[in-house]
Amino acid sequence: MRRFWARFWRRSLQARVVISTVLLTVLASSVVGWFLLSRVREGLLDHRVNAVVAETATEVDDARDRLSAASTVDLDAGGQQRDLVEPIIQRGATRGFEVVMAGPIVDGGGRISEGGAEFSPGLITSSVPTRLEAHFLSGGTPSAWTYTTIRSTAASGRIVRVPGVVVGSEISLPADGASYVLYFLYPLTDEQETLGLVGRALIAAGGLLLVLMGGAAWLVTRQVVTPIRLARQVAERITAGQLQERLIVHGEDDLGRLALSFNQMADTLQRQIRQLEDLSRVQRRFTSDVSHELRTPLTTVRMASDMLHDARSTFADPAASRAAELLHTELDRFERLLTDLLEISRMDAGVAPLEAEDVDLVELSHRVVDAAEPLAATRGLDVRVIDPGHPCLAEVDARRVERILRNLVTNAIDHAAPPGEHPDGDVLVQVGADGEATAVTVRDFGVGLAPGESAMVFNRFWRADPARARSSGGTGLGLAIALEDATLHGGWLQAWGVPGRGAVFRLTLPRHVGRALRHSPLPLVPADAAEVRP
Repeated sequence: MRRFWARFWRRSLQARVVISTVLLTVLASSVVGWFLLSRVREGLLDHRVNAVVAETATEVDDARDRLSAASTVDLDAGGQQRDLVEPIIQRGATRGFEVVMAGPIVDGGGRISEGGAEFSPGLITSSVPTRLEAHFLSGGTPSAWTYTTIRSTAASGRIVRVPGVVVGSEISLPADGASYVLYFLYPLTDEQETLGLVGRALIAAGGLLLVLMGGAAWLVTRQVVTPIRLARQVAERITAGQLQERLIVHGEDDLGRLALSFNQMADTLQRQIRQLEDLSRVQRRFTSDVSHELRTPLTTVRMASDMLHDARSTFADPAASRAAELLHTELDRFERLLTDLLEISRMDAGVAPLEAEDVDLVELSHRVVDAAEPLAATRGLDVRVIDPGHPCLAEVDARRVERILRNLVTNAIDHAAPPGEHPDGDVLVQVGADGEATAVTVRDFGVGLAPGESAMVFNRFWRADPARARSSGGTGLGLAIALEDATLHGGWLQAWGVPGRGAVFRLTLPRHVGRALRHSPLPLVPADAAEVRP
């Protein structure tokens, strides 16, 4: 599943644009929503704090007025405290705030927790923060406020907690002349509900904006991606050989001009490809015709050459005898060249047949090496086969594979190092196989290949060293034909080499016709040369 989504992300431009747009919208909406919610929260709290401070000031002024009008001898301090706070508690019950009156503040005393406080029924007095109490006990300003959590006991006995604002103000009782503190606790439930409503509205608006932005991004990218997809499909069909395919041009915008330019490019490519096909067809026909036409005069020349070659011992002039021998040798090479040209022309025309059968590549390699022994003997070279000890069967065209191996072995003999330099042999032919493929490597220890030559070595008539003589009398088409033969089997023919350290050619073929190759049973780079970079 993870690979599926990764592949979907890589292959779908529209999905990447839409998902990126949605993610950016989420990020932007979150930042904007957080900023707006913070501003609304600050505004609500500031408005509420100003209102409760003003209301508290009114209540305190009213309490002071009532204390000024009261008789100092009618009540003691406790009775005066109750008469003062009870009307405020009653008003608080109707207006939605709680009251606590603590004191007196004498010699650091007067904390609510010390008892003697008057407060609204059900209120838990610890709702007044200790830091606010400490403010008044330490002789701070006569009025102060802070945020708190108001805790109260419901009728069911459950403790209810709501956020709130507590405002404290000092007041003196005439009965004892001591200072007391009135604490007014205002809940922020309305502000909390308003903030929740605003938050839900922002979330809903953000969700709607997210859907709209995602839809808009999908529609916009669809308008851009659809023509691109059509262009890709047409390009794939053109690549498959349907050169007549074209894009439909809509409008005169950038996409329309792109389609027009694409069609013009396709027309130019089609025209040039047809010209190249015609030229290639003429070239193949010319090569085939010339090769066939040369057969008849070549046969006549061959007959005359054979007569001269057989009678060369009767010639009085040694130069004439040598000329007859050279003529015979070069005619052999010329015949091979004609045969190779005909084979190349058939491969270029795509009419080369593949006659597959089960073949043991070990036995075939031994047969090729045995046939090359006379050539190797002229140079004093030792050609060895590294036998895996078991048959390596594959469905191949024996004639073509034998031709490949013969070309590789003779090429290795041509470029091998002087005899005797390597104890394992001057030319090594190794055969290997596994459940899916078979492979044959041919290694020499001679001149090797320079960087970049491993790809050029299969070009027609290409030679690594033009000044080097061909001891095998090759035509220059052997490796090119070998590559075509390997490709006809669905196999690989690869080369590796390092200057002065030799070269390796590896033929890899599938065990069964039509199977795709994924690996080779034998390494291309020898183990003793793996540290050398070609």
